[in-house]
Amino acid sequence: MSLKVYNTLSREKEAFKPLQDEHVKMYVCGPTVYGLLHIGNFRGPIFYNLVRNWLEKSGYQVSYAYNYTDVDDKIIKKANEEGVESSTISERYIQEFQKDFQALRLRKHDYNPKVTETMEQIIDVVDQLIKNDHAYVIDGEVFYSIDKFSDYGKLSKKKLDDLNAGQRVDVDTRKKNPHDFVLWKPSKQGEPSWDSPWGKGRPGWHIECTAMIRKIFGNSIDIHGGGVDLIFPHHENEIAQGEGHCSDIYCKYWIHNNFINLNDEKMSKSLGNIISTREFIETYHPEVLKYVILSSHYRSLLNVNEEKIEQSITALSRFYKSLEGSEQYLKETADLKEGSILKNFKEVLSQADKKIKTALDDDFNTGEMFSAMFEVVRNFNAQNFIKKKKDPNAKASILAFSSWLKEWGQMSALFQDEPRKILKELDQVLIKMKKIDTQRVHELLEKRNQARSDKNWELSDQYRDELLAMDIEINDSPTGTTWEVKK
Repeated sequence: MSLKVYNTLSREKEAFKPLQDEHVKMYVCGPTVYGLLHIGNFRGPIFYNLVRNWLEKSGYQVSYAYNYTDVDDKIIKKANEEGVESSTISERYIQEFQKDFQALRLRKHDYNPKVTETMEQIIDVVDQLIKNDHAYVIDGEVFYSIDKFSDYGKLSKKKLDDLNAGQRVDVDTRKKNPHDFVLWKPSKQGEPSWDSPWGKGRPGWHIECTAMIRKIFGNSIDIHGGGVDLIFPHHENEIAQGEGHCSDIYCKYWIHNNFINLNDEKMSKSLGNIISTREFIETYHPEVLKYVILSSHYRSLLNVNEEKIEQSITALSRFYKSLEGSEQYLKETADLKEGSILKNFKEVLSQADKKIKTALDDDFNTGEMFSAMFEVVRNFNAQNFIKKKKDPNAKASILAFSSWLKEWGQMSALFQDEPRKILKELDQVLIKMKKIDTQRVHELLEKRNQARSDKNWELSDQYRDELLAMDIEINDSPTGTTWEVKK
């Protein structure tokens, strides 16, 4: 099966074929940098990181651009409130974004264009749109004339007749059509501005991405990504600008990820239920956020709550426990010669590879990818390779499993850290979530150990039951007793 992607433009899954043979040009709308991003904002960076990785594993060369919008009303407002330059605000929050991005161990993009570094191209594109009779100037302000673009609405499927101009904010009576949108506007006092043929001003929102794409990739790209909230008007207007500028196809495949809800409610400032990515990964864990997001299909509405987070921690723990056991086995059998992977387990890995490829080729079905990975972990655990300390073939099978899981994990930026470290960190997360009194846990363990020493098995079982009621699992071994939170 070759890769198929759901194209918002056609509302269908389409076979993927880039414009230039094996080279994929991909652009994803990045953040407006005036504050910390919430977890919904990071669904895109996490998902499109996997898209790029899978395209490369499928044999394509990928050029990936992810922009920063560093000219915007919200940035200007914050700068004026703080009495600083707009660039101070935008650079501050670009750095904060990068901190979160690095904490999630996502791969760097090939390009991170900024609006402020693309002003020459923005002015050139606007100027050409005017020359092509797709834009007009009024009092130093440039508007796009949507009546001049017959395909307007082809992405969002909206018709101009159905758009209610009366619901738009303060319709400008100077416009030829109430839905014409701004390409360039005069700057007000206290706002950053740039020289242009129409006077000092700054760009409208939509033209920025079109100009950045043109600067990096030329007239056309293969994939344009972003959230579903950008379909209209932002991406619709981008098409009008790009194709009105040069008449070439602007983008072949439009991919949009859905929203994230928090506890069954849409995240919004008015509800006060926004959780920043920084807060989430510090409260829970970067691995948890990646797993939560990728365990659901990118086009589905994702609801994040404590149950979902606990389920993700449980899943992550199963993966990491199998890796921890593998690492420990390989340390203890360093002198054991490696044999051959057991034939039945080799087949398990081979079948899983096929399932994962089928899943990711079917519009990046990450949920099915994880399902196939779980099947391998279950089979691995069932075969008890780790208990076979003198079996060269078991060692070969464990080595194959460990490298297999890490390789597929890398696709989603997961399972790359030291397993024991991650398992301890996930335990600490659950201790806080479940409000477990660790002092009480240690007291009960001491009492249980004393009861076992006294051979008072009934009392020992009572303490074990009390610990189990606190969601504490006990592991007795020749080297001592350890405990962990039930997952």
